[in-house]
Amino acid sequence: MVTENPFNEALSENQDKGQLSLFVNYNPDVLNCLANLSSDEVFTPPNIANRMLDLLPKELWSNKDATFLDPFCKSGVFLREIVLRLNEGLKSQIPDEQERFNHILSTQVFGIGITQLTALISRRTVYCTKQANGKLSACTVFKDENGNIFYERLEHRWSNDGKCEECGASRAEYDIISENRENHAYAFIHGNPLALLESRFKELGKEMKFDVIIGNPPYQMSDGGAQASAKPIYHLFIQQAKKLNPNHLLMIVPSRWFAGGKGLDEFRDEMLNDKRLKEIHDYPNAADCFPQIDLSGGVNFFHWDKNYNGDCSVATYDSKGCSSKMSRPLKEEGVDILIRYNQGVEIIRKIRKFKEKSFADIVSARKPFGLDSKFRGKPNKFENSVLVYQNQNSASIGYQDKGLIVKNKQLIPKYKVFISRSYGERISEYFWVIGKPFVGEPNTICTETYLVVGDFDDRQTAENVVSYMKTCFFRFLVLLIKNTQDAPQRVYNLVPMQDFSKPWTDEELYKKYKLTKKEIAFIEKMVRPMDSEQD
Repeated sequence: MVTENPFNEALSENQDKGQLSLFVNYNPDVLNCLANLSSDEVFTPPNIANRMLDLLPKELWSNKDATFLDPFCKSGVFLREIVLRLNEGLKSQIPDEQERFNHILSTQVFGIGITQLTALISRRTVYCTKQANGKLSACTVFKDENGNIFYERLEHRWSNDGKCEECGASRAEYDIISENRENHAYAFIHGNPLALLESRFKELGKEMKFDVIIGNPPYQMSDGGAQASAKPIYHLFIQQAKKLNPNHLLMIVPSRWFAGGKGLDEFRDEMLNDKRLKEIHDYPNAADCFPQIDLSGGVNFFHWDKNYNGDCSVATYDSKGCSSKMSRPLKEEGVDILIRYNQGVEIIRKIRKFKEKSFADIVSARKPFGLDSKFRGKPNKFENSVLVYQNQNSASIGYQDKGLIVKNKQLIPKYKVFISRSYGERISEYFWVIGKPFVGEPNTICTETYLVVGDFDDRQTAENVVSYMKTCFFRFLVLLIKNTQDAPQRVYNLVPMQDFSKPWTDEELYKKYKLTKKEIAFIEKMVRPMDSEQD
């Protein structure tokens, strides 16, 4: 005789206490509520978790030996949705419902909490009680309160430079945390994170092996740098997961890795050259994936398949759903980034046929004159002084002794173009991309708020450069790399050099590179005209 659904039993017993079983009656779903909270830890909405799970082979859900791991549990949403699918897929093989749940929960589904609290939340989600061996637990065979969702407090391993050897966290910030507070030394990338899992598999008489590793890892750690500097760490979780040799790996992470940058260049190259990367689903506006989350650069989830070898299916989403999907190599010849937008791939291919030098060659590195962003010059001009543009408002100026400038002194008597090093927009499309460039006269310099473009003998040439930088064509190519507000020299790598003896218009550039009406329409959909009204 088939027993009553154990989750319904737990629900019935818990309703008097005002608790909800997250396995039934999804309306309202507490995990949806969590996902809508603004939080440092980004909770995954159930609909996104299911989109990710939909990428897996359907036969997994009827395989009673398949194993699943979420090594950074927060709400437990991935494990819950996996249990629901296995429960349905294993009905014919294990007809008794209690026996089926016992089997799924004790032998197939595993998790590691990123904190003590998230471990408790995940157990409550998956077992219907925070104690896996409690009387209200949906699983009746666990011997301890952890079940298969573990948490063990680990400590950072501090190196001589004051950073954690595993994650790069700042000792100054995290070493002062008491034993009663979370130190965010995440188990999966610290110490021996798998000891508890290995012990559990030994109890089951099995070799530890996971068919699927899935989840939403922590994204960054404060590294003690200036202005609340943070180091990305999500790639460390991906690399660690690959070491476990799963058949399938699915994770949702920031899309900043597409262009590399701080700590991500090697990881980006690894991903672009990995033919096992089967699918990428990209959300340029993170809010289209995570409600109420403002995450510059957007997010993506991917499917890595150990047995796959081929092109990657790249899908892009906006508020209306999937806007583009294309199967293509992630690595384009001569391009060291992932071209985010599918429509940009053919445009880049056309441009590269001209074999022109990169515009980045005439863009300065950070701190072009050695002055940081906090520098403020004297308010009035004086003998042997140079004018300093100090912040993103070009009206903000000061004066500095020319003799104190030691970096790029040769640029002082020249015409040049100034462009803001940072420019952000909280929209999903129709960008300005960069701030408004302007001509710098001889005897002008800037703080690190700006980059310097060029080294020109006359004003007209500088004006012609500005005309090029204002085109939608130019700024679209910057957009393909620039996925945060930061706009260092490297975001100009895909922009081709031009003959600056003349000004440039979009129409001339479209004609030169033989862009189609469809390609032009996409550029002008993504990039706003830059007019005199722009700040």
